[in-house]
Amino acid sequence: MMARVTLRNLAAHKIRLVLTAVAVILGVAFVSGTLIFTDTMNKQFDDLFNGIGKNVAVDVRAKKAVDDPMDDGSGSPPVPASLVETLRKVDGVKDVTGNVTGYAAVVGRDGKIVGAESQGPPQLGVNWVPGGDYDLTSGRAPRGPGEVVLDSGTADKAGLRLGDTVKIATQGPPQRMRLVGMFDAGGMMGATITAFDTPTAQRLLGRPGYFTDIQMGSSGPGEAELRDRVARVLPAGVEAVTGTQLREDAKSDVAGFMDFFRTFLLVFALISIFVGAFIIFNTFSMLVAQRTRELALLRAIGAARPQITRAVVGEAVAVGVVGSTLGLAAGAGLAALLNAQFMGEDGGGLVFTATPVLWSYTVGIVVTVVSAYFPARRAAKIPPVAAMRDDVALPQRSLRIRVALGSLLTAAGAALIGLGLAGGGGNPAVPVGVGALLVFLGVAMLAPVISVPVVRVLGAPFARLMGAPGRLARQNALRNPRRTAATAAALMIGLALITAVNVLGSSMRASVDAQIDKQFSADYIVSPTGAGGMGTEVAGKVAAAPGVTSVTAYYLGQAKFGGEREYYVAGDAAALSRGSNLKMVSGGTALGRDGMLVDEDVADGNKWTVGSVVPVQFPDGKTERLRVAGVYAKNESLGSRVVAQQTYLAHTARPRVQGVIIDAANSDAATRQAVERALADYPNVKVQDRSGLKEEAAEQVDGFVTFLTILLVMSVIIAAVGVVNTLALSVIERTREIGLLRAIGVNRRQLRRMIRLESIVIAVFGAVLGITIGVVFGAALQQALEGQGLTELSVPVGTLAVYVVVAAVIGVVAAVWPAWRAGRMDVLKAISTE
Repeated sequence: MMARVTLRNLAAHKIRLVLTAVAVILGVAFVSGTLIFTDTMNKQFDDLFNGIGKNVAVDVRAKKAVDDPMDDGSGSPPVPASLVETLRKVDGVKDVTGNVTGYAAVVGRDGKIVGAESQGPPQLGVNWVPGGDYDLTSGRAPRGPGEVVLDSGTADKAGLRLGDTVKIATQGPPQRMRLVGMFDAGGMMGATITAFDTPTAQRLLGRPGYFTDIQMGSSGPGEAELRDRVARVLPAGVEAVTGTQLREDAKSDVAGFMDFFRTFLLVFALISIFVGAFIIFNTFSMLVAQRTRELALLRAIGAARPQITRAVVGEAVAVGVVGSTLGLAAGAGLAALLNAQFMGEDGGGLVFTATPVLWSYTVGIVVTVVSAYFPARRAAKIPPVAAMRDDVALPQRSLRIRVALGSLLTAAGAALIGLGLAGGGGNPAVPVGVGALLVFLGVAMLAPVISVPVVRVLGAPFARLMGAPGRLARQNALRNPRRTAATAAALMIGLALITAVNVLGSSMRASVDAQIDKQFSADYIVSPTGAGGMGTEVAGKVAAAPGVTSVTAYYLGQAKFGGEREYYVAGDAAALSRGSNLKMVSGGTALGRDGMLVDEDVADGNKWTVGSVVPVQFPDGKTERLRVAGVYAKNESLGSRVVAQQTYLAHTARPRVQGVIIDAANSDAATRQAVERALADYPNVKVQDRSGLKEEAAEQVDGFVTFLTILLVMSVIIAAVGVVNTLALSVIERTREIGLLRAIGVNRRQLRRMIRLESIVIAVFGAVLGITIGVVFGAALQQALEGQGLTELSVPVGTLAVYVVVAAVIGVVAAVWPAWRAGRMDVLKAISTE
């Protein structure tokens, strides 16, 4: 019987079912979309890596003492080309091929690097290998130093045709070559691939007489057996790995990123679901309250408490199933949009596995049922005698327990935040983050108590300026503090997180600006636009520009300092210290051949002092014992370690200049133009002054903040749906009251205005509460991260004011349909409603 009652209730209230399911749909869509998209990307990467080198049985490469995940091949130790003939003599080996890989980019007709604006896909240069991974689609293979072939996607973007002259940017001087062929690089996901003949590739991308690696197939032996045979003829410092391991190594790097990316997106999906839980709880609480007499009649005719609970939970299960199904479909659409955005034309169809389906229904149904369980329990407590009364109300627990628990959580969270800021050991961001979560939950529990005084203040202007509709709107918002708090709490969550992100972003911008002002004393800096670095000749060209008084080139490398892989800067330490306003704590900047500088944190952490000798292992496998020549105060622009330039050059196969610091007689427009003219042939470099560095940093921070804000907007949308739900159900609950208001002279316009103002008050209350918490969280995180360079606290007041206005607009929009419905009620029918 109760099952039939549940089904009839659902069929009789379709709009109510849809409104309740919307929160589930949006939350599940985020979860399923994330899972489908990451499954699709994993499949595409698997296909890519399985296709590359599929006929390779063994790969010979230099042993990497220091593994650099950012290395494009040009920074790896090279393998002598003479090994090719040695390897051809190994029994079972066939098709021995030497590969050259490095940085090469195509310059478009507009003078800009093709694909560089996205900072995403790599820009690779390779040697053309007949019968290799790529097949020509038109033209022929390159045959000399003046010829090049391109992947067809890059050629199309650059508007190039066979026979055109192509400008190629490399780490060295730019090259002009004739396009003689195109090939299909399907599956490379937007990467730019430029291919030269082998001697030209060695000259431009690596070293003449050397390969990045050497690959070979098998004429019979298994991969492991052939690898062992090959290993026996290899010189020291060179290793052989199977083709399977080669592909697995490539996959593992991507797999690590994909796991992080999936977790990152799922965190925001869970935030949306958490917000949705508030909405579902609030909705079912109102539904149960509106059906008091109906449920009491069921009790009167013999329904037991468990049956009533099961009936309400059954409705929640139905809502969960419908919401999960529609959310799964919406998630597939979201995944398709993400796939098109990230993968472009190279993105294939979506990959559907059982995982998104299982998680979608699990999350949707479980969250809905858990959120509806407590209203269902209250429904079961309705006494049968309530069926004969008009003034019955659901029993409400005292707020004392809620206030006590909320106060306890808030106090515990504040204590953890204080512990983190006081430096209680470990990473301070962890206790601050956990403390912030506890404060957040505590404030959500205290919201019914907080709402009364805040709503009185927020509604006061409406009461004075809008007359009776304004006074009624404020009273309606105050009538049920629990409902108002639950509705506003959903909006509070999203805006608190968005505010915290914006405070952190603003603080990052302010901190970077302060660091640049404090630590950048040069007039200009030249740096690469991509990951390829610059050739060593760039510094000479800049030095010859009129108005330039001195230039200092510096390099970025990696090595193992005492066993730990770390980045370091190499160059003229004295000049670098002047350009970065380095403050020496002890020692000096004279490094000689075997000296290095470290900052205070590194020195203290390793107990190094001036004169300490540190074993440093470089990527070529060799170890140097470097002497600590000086210790300097923390300097974000220079990093934590500075090594002598001679040491870097001695252990690097192909040096890459990371930047050139420029001092000029006059830092005016004429000098900058002279430097830019000197580098006119280098489209992969940029000239910046102090303001340019600040603008670039601001753009990067703003992009990151915008990305996070967009992800958090989903929770705000769900909260807006919650406001619509609350108002719509409130209108149904107050049908008789609305009829009486109309009967005593309140017209439709005033009635709609009352509902809109009530919605605005609730939305603005949630915004004020969320923004306040967000500012506190953001400030606490900034203090916790002060040691990582986030030294300045900046609150974007203008942006936060806009968020309050946006919340008010959300209130207006959310009230449109409930207000329209209230205005269309038949007065006599409304009055006669029980």
